Amino acid sequence: MALFLILLLLFATTILAQIPRPAAQCSGYRATNIHEDVSYMTADLILIDNCSLHSKDIQNLRLLVEYQTEARLHVLIEDAQKEVYQVQEHVLPRPKTQNVTANDAALKFSFTQDPFTFNITRPSTGDVLFDTSDSPLNFESQYVRVRTSLPQNPNLYGLGEHSDDFRLPTSGYRRTFWNAESPFIPNHANLYGSHPVYFDHRGESGTHGVFLLNSNGMDIIIDKTESGQQYLEYNAIGGVLDFYFVAGPQPAEVSKQYAEIVGLPAMMPYWTFGFHQCKYGWSTIDHVAEVVANYSAAGIPLEVVWGDIDYMEEKRDFSTDPSRYPLDRVRALVDNLHQNNQHYIQILDPGIRRLDSYGPYTRGAEKRAFLRASDGSFYRGMQWPGEVVWPDWFTPGTQDWWTSEILSFYNRSTGIDVDGLWVDMNEASNMCGDMNCLTSASTIITTAVGKNPHQPPPLPPHHRRQTTPPRKTGHKLGLPDRDLLSPTYPIASHRGPLSAFTLYTNVTNADGSHQYDTHNLYGSMMSAATRRALLTRTPRKRPFVLTRSTFAGVAAHAAHWFGDNASTWDHYRTAIRQLLGAAAVQAMPMVGSDVCGFNGEAEEKMCARWALMAAFQPFYRNHADVSAPDQEFYRWPLVGEAARKAVGVRYRLLDYLYTAMWRASEQGRAVVSPLWFGYPGDEATWGVQTQWFLGEALLVSPVVDDDSQTVRYYLPKDVWYDFWTGEKVVSAGEMKRVEGVAWTDIPVHIKGGSIVPMRANSANTTAELRKQNFVITVAPGADGTARGELYLDDGESLDVGDKKSVITMNWNGKAVEASGTFGYDTDVVVERVVVLGDGGSRTQEGPWGLRKAFTLHL
Repeated sequence: MALFLILLLLFATTILAQIPRPAAQCSGYRATNIHEDVSYMTADLILIDNCSLHSKDIQNLRLLVEYQTEARLHVLIEDAQKEVYQVQEHVLPRPKTQNVTANDAALKFSFTQDPFTFNITRPSTGDVLFDTSDSPLNFESQYVRVRTSLPQNPNLYGLGEHSDDFRLPTSGYRRTFWNAESPFIPNHANLYGSHPVYFDHRGESGTHGVFLLNSNGMDIIIDKTESGQQYLEYNAIGGVLDFYFVAGPQPAEVSKQYAEIVGLPAMMPYWTFGFHQCKYGWSTIDHVAEVVANYSAAGIPLEVVWGDIDYMEEKRDFSTDPSRYPLDRVRALVDNLHQNNQHYIQILDPGIRRLDSYGPYTRGAEKRAFLRASDGSFYRGMQWPGEVVWPDWFTPGTQDWWTSEILSFYNRSTGIDVDGLWVDMNEASNMCGDMNCLTSASTIITTAVGKNPHQPPPLPPHHRRQTTPPRKTGHKLGLPDRDLLSPTYPIASHRGPLSAFTLYTNVTNADGSHQYDTHNLYGSMMSAATRRALLTRTPRKRPFVLTRSTFAGVAAHAAHWFGDNASTWDHYRTAIRQLLGAAAVQAMPMVGSDVCGFNGEAEEKMCARWALMAAFQPFYRNHADVSAPDQEFYRWPLVGEAARKAVGVRYRLLDYLYTAMWRASEQGRAVVSPLWFGYPGDEATWGVQTQWFLGEALLVSPVVDDDSQTVRYYLPKDVWYDFWTGEKVVSAGEMKRVEGVAWTDIPVHIKGGSIVPMRANSANTTAELRKQNFVITVAPGADGTARGELYLDDGESLDVGDKKSVITMNWNGKAVEASGTFGYDTDVVVERVVVLGDGGSRTQEGPWGLRKAFTLHL
């Protein structure tokens, strides 16, 4: 009997040992071999007890803490053997440490040794900003978990890309990071981009930012424990814990500090701030020409025309349809656009048609430019042209091939002289919807325009049995012996399994890493490769690339639009939330939505509101799906009227916007920001998500309710001026309700203390706009002073050198004094100065030149 009980106990112990324990019951790690210096510390972390919640525990970890700058603290927890995947340096370069001493840093790292936990504090206030003490660290081969406690009801922002509230929910909320094609941009879902960064705003005690540099799929959960403790928890299916904490403490400083980590945004060409028009479904090149002519006839300035996949022959990159878009006719249209100082951009998708008679495929095959399956053949799937292969951006020859194709097809003398490129479907999107999707050489998508592609046949087995090539340890390219298709921790992608509608995650990249780890980087790497190709094509000019899929740091290479939204009032409002998240938190200044919506039928009044609202956002493009009716602004009388006003005022403000973009590229300053950036101590601003600052002076407060002519907006305690009338408004910090807002109007205010440079007149193109003189609008603050800035250059050079003007303007109550650098040679002058104030405005006529410092007396 005793033997039986012993055997039964041993059996029960064995079974219980195999049952995963809750994370809270795991023991975590013990810190040993601790070495502390004035600017860094290191330690070994040794597993205390096996737990293996979802995969195999990693026994030995290494901790590195660096006080990189006074405002930036770096905490890296990696495996001791350095096998676990880490984002490659050439994909996202790491910021260099300046080795400040811990005593001089605005943040402090503290830890407990057994079990190892850590916290980040702000010594100046005593605030604990990040605290893992209530939960053990889990670091497994396919599951990495860390939890931080937070104050009750925290103000958290970021964790993009999503379409949810700008201030994130704090109970039962999950954010998933797994880039996915996302028609109709669903709420509470992963979308096209992954940016694991959040800002935590704590009012007067400051704002800080937390960035986890990890490209693996993950869920971030914001919730409360049963006892009511607020927390934020990371659950990643791989990678390391590579944290960057930035101290702020002002929210605008946090935005700049984050941009310094991931890379400052690329400066955009001046013309890209004009109005853009696109449509999937322009059937012929003649139709495109009609659109251009109709905009001209309607008196609505049109700067850029776009070519969606309609121009392609059988939807293949680097081709034109010989009957609908013959090359000579496309070239003629582009030449005509350029003669009128307008621009042209075309789309490229990553899926390359697998066809031996197709040059881009055969040349890419020669360069070994495509992803491969385990048997050595090219990995295949389905995209618009049918059976395709995909570029492997980690292959050295891929950049050469991609650049060569762009140089050839977009040759100015023999090809299409584009002014920029648009990379789409680069999550990467695969029309194979699940793991049972099969491709074959005989399968071709032959669908009519606007219909869904045929379901391809099953995929050959070798595509599902990708093997890992042998390699040395220590390369940070990913652990061997992992389930790269179905990890036991399933992230909550709205597309389902990891490989659904994308590249199979067991595919190996050329450097030995896997799509399992690098999936979220694919679009950003395509953007960077496209930018490099355009720089080869025009070395002295700033490239323009627009991308759908993004990862942290993408703004150094490309602009971004928010994907395939819908023509609804709800998505009109969503566009504002997405703008705030991308531009203010994710360091992506050149962003915008498809104006009037992409999917579905746009309604006239909604489109009029959207045309006005989007004129005050950085990227301004009207775009619709093939299944949607044409929605160019001129097709409705009301929208046409709203658009003429919207584009007209945008162009007058273009140099103000361009100046803000230059500051973003130089310093990481946000081009668009929420109200609480300017008024961090005003609690009423913390949840506002329907208003925004454009630059630092203009507060935009559009009508947001369905079919409404009433708007409610908040004016913080300050001096304000109505942008349209100049009327002074002194607010005590209150909600304003305005009724009878015309369909062609949008409330905009100038913040007191600002100087806003504007062109005296609008123009049909940005080239003509640059010839217009300036009007300087002075909006004195409560102390009677005001300040502004104007940046001038040639609008296109990659390196302008000293040929730029950075003009600072100060109003002291009697005169505007302009100083700075004056390297840009221009005949444009300041035509007049307008000073707003009580009882109306005062005007002083010029002119004053912009070639040297000047003083404007009133």
